Amino acid sequence: MLDTDTKRRIDTARDILVGKVPDPKSQVEQITIALIYKFMDDMDAQSEELGGKRKFFAGEFARYGWAKLMQPGLGGYETLNLYAEGISKMPENPGIPLLFRNIFKNAFLPYRDPETLKMFLKVIDEFSYDHSERLGDAFEYLLSVLGTQADAGQFRTPRHIIDFIVEIVAPKKNEIVLDPACGTAGFLISSYKHILKANVDKDGNSTLTPDDKTRLAKNFMGYDISPDMVRLSLVNMYLHGFTDPHIYEYDTLTSQDRWNEYADVILANPPFMSPKGGIKPHNRFSVQSKRSEVLFVDYMAEHLTPNGRAGIIVPEGIIFQSQTAYKKLRKMLVEEYLVAVVSLPAGVFNPYSGVKTSILFFDKSLAKKTKSIAFFKVENDGFNLGAQRREIDKNDLPQARAEITEYLRRLCARESVEDFQPTLGLMVPKEKIAANGEYNLSGERYREGGVSASKFPMVKLGEVCELVRGVVFSKEDEVIDGGVQVLRANNIDKNRYGLNLDDVRRVAPKSDFPEDKKLKKDDIFICLASGSKDHIGKVALIQADTPFYFGGFMGAIRIKAGRLHPGYLFKQLTIERFNDFLSNQIAGANINNLSAGLLYQYEIPLPPLEVQKEIVAEIEGYQKVIDGARAVLDNYRPHIPINPAWPMIKLGELCTSIQNGYPVEQTDEVGRFKVTRIQTIADGIVDLGKTKWTNDTVPKDRLMQVGDILFSHINSIEHLAKTAMFVGAPMPVVHGINLIRFQPKRDVVVPAFLLWSMKQEEFIERAKSFAQRAVNQASIKVTDIRAMKIPLPSFATQRAIVAEIEAEQAMVNANRELIERMEKKIQATLARVWGEDNPDSSK
Repeated sequence: MLDTDTKRRIDTARDILVGKVPDPKSQVEQITIALIYKFMDDMDAQSEELGGKRKFFAGEFARYGWAKLMQPGLGGYETLNLYAEGISKMPENPGIPLLFRNIFKNAFLPYRDPETLKMFLKVIDEFSYDHSERLGDAFEYLLSVLGTQADAGQFRTPRHIIDFIVEIVAPKKNEIVLDPACGTAGFLISSYKHILKANVDKDGNSTLTPDDKTRLAKNFMGYDISPDMVRLSLVNMYLHGFTDPHIYEYDTLTSQDRWNEYADVILANPPFMSPKGGIKPHNRFSVQSKRSEVLFVDYMAEHLTPNGRAGIIVPEGIIFQSQTAYKKLRKMLVEEYLVAVVSLPAGVFNPYSGVKTSILFFDKSLAKKTKSIAFFKVENDGFNLGAQRREIDKNDLPQARAEITEYLRRLCARESVEDFQPTLGLMVPKEKIAANGEYNLSGERYREGGVSASKFPMVKLGEVCELVRGVVFSKEDEVIDGGVQVLRANNIDKNRYGLNLDDVRRVAPKSDFPEDKKLKKDDIFICLASGSKDHIGKVALIQADTPFYFGGFMGAIRIKAGRLHPGYLFKQLTIERFNDFLSNQIAGANINNLSAGLLYQYEIPLPPLEVQKEIVAEIEGYQKVIDGARAVLDNYRPHIPINPAWPMIKLGELCTSIQNGYPVEQTDEVGRFKVTRIQTIADGIVDLGKTKWTNDTVPKDRLMQVGDILFSHINSIEHLAKTAMFVGAPMPVVHGINLIRFQPKRDVVVPAFLLWSMKQEEFIERAKSFAQRAVNQASIKVTDIRAMKIPLPSFATQRAIVAEIEAEQAMVNANRELIERMEKKIQATLARVWGEDNPDSSK
């Protein structure tokens, strides 16, 4: 049982390291090495107390013993050198088992600050272990705070998701269990615990024989390409009773050394990222691809024994990407392996990523006996989907587990599943999945018009409206002045469902720009195509006729008179149900397209027109409160009253570094590092939800540090000179291009004071005066910004001003909660139209 002292010590150790070792994975690694180091010395001490001899720190390694490190007379650098030498030489220690030598393989001390090390070792010295279980408690908590393995492009799988998968796959005592991308061995440990729990008598006593336990210890295998992850897995397995864990440093996708090894059960959350240029695998895979997610799923399917089973977490590309390799893989899975698919909510991996995932369940034997595949949708996993992932009382996982288990039981017993009607899922014939050759694994795609409890008739959009596509123009058609104005995807504010006219393109007028391509009153302006799925389907209701044309990737939905209120339809297109429909249906590998035919197939409840008007009036009442609260948020501007006596100091003198962003190749797919961009500057804070990813190699000095300030210096003139502070992240974040980074001298200026000084209107206008303008873009040079001055009071005055601003912000931020409450009321109103009482079920 984890006690508060152990938790406090782990937290303190991380706090000590964070200044020298900012990467969470490296912190975990350093704490792990130190805990094992201390644990070995504790076991030596225990052996001596019982009349035995020291074996870990004996002979020439006795000088590295823990007591030697902690002796009072030892200087800082002497301690540092002794500890650094001790951990680096430990793999050569003949007195320790191979397991421990592997744990210390390639271990090193990544900093040379004796004061940091002494404080760190002092905290580790407070740990005392008479049994490995106590170390296990500390290590389990340590892993729980490990958010991401950035170098491997992997995210830690939440414990409740691991357990959910394991309980459904249900590994047995005589089966070989493999995780080919094992990370910290979470799936293997959960499987081991499941087997122990499944083999007890009515009194709770284990029914496993000595032979069972011996076999069990040999039946768990894990591979990982990262030596750091192998080290953590070895420790985790050891602390759960595996004295000789079978964890191997192995590249599952490119090596053939273990290709001929098979498993009865395979469980994994493999990496979603592919390196630049893709994976270069051998030719033994059934599906030829350079994408890591395709190859991992192929590997796991092909390495099951004849009666093998698997549970695999996959990204959405596996579910519906249209490239040949993805389709070929899905075809193979549907025909030979797949029995069930579980769609997970997009926030399961928050706060590290909002990536949408699903779980594929394989059963090589059952898949050949059934003509259908089960699809289940989990909307709530017991935690809210925000950055903090707070526990809530809504949890679909137990119901989903029960329904999947019953489905699999019926298949095993050869019972009919025709009358099986799960509340969270549906059965889809394989021939229907194969019908168009796409083998799409989005369950919602196969619902017949969707399941609705609405008391109103359902109508397809094609019956009540028409879609008009926009005008086509090229970059060469754009002009700085004159011409006609054309709106694009960025002119729809996704959060407010209105127009954002900060950056409107001007285009030389063409004869083929007809009047019906202008936005008119009651049009629903919609994004139809984009390189980013985030933009597809976002809408704005046009309140009056406008002079604006709309571009070729955009459209206007126009109501056919008599049956539909535009405000009612607009609100129906803002709910998550519509977004889910789009994400499951849109096709296209690089440009995601929403065709008129697809849009026309979407169905909504159609109350009488008078009822629609009442619904719109109710929603508009809530919307007015939201608009008022947003007006407070939009118009609040923190003001710093300037004392003329304060000295004016150049920004270049207040910062250790002022530099342009680092150029890297950016992608929407999860990679090694997050990358800041212009869109990440929001409300004075760097918004990690709007970053991109990169797999490029990046120098350490180009990674963001807490307190860094980003400044938009290349943008449209309206967005120029925006600023935001970086307050930290659980993974490395790269300082991206088009943003200047300021690193304040903390002994001269409070970072938050510098931020608010740069957000003053006078500073922004002065900064913009340096701008060099081009077509639709302006830029400010670093040299000009470096020379700008701000008034600088004393440190105490700076802190007082920041405290006053933060107090004002706390009051202003109460409006955010009010907005959230009113938005829930809107969702509840729309949910009633669908026959749902729960406002969250308006999805």
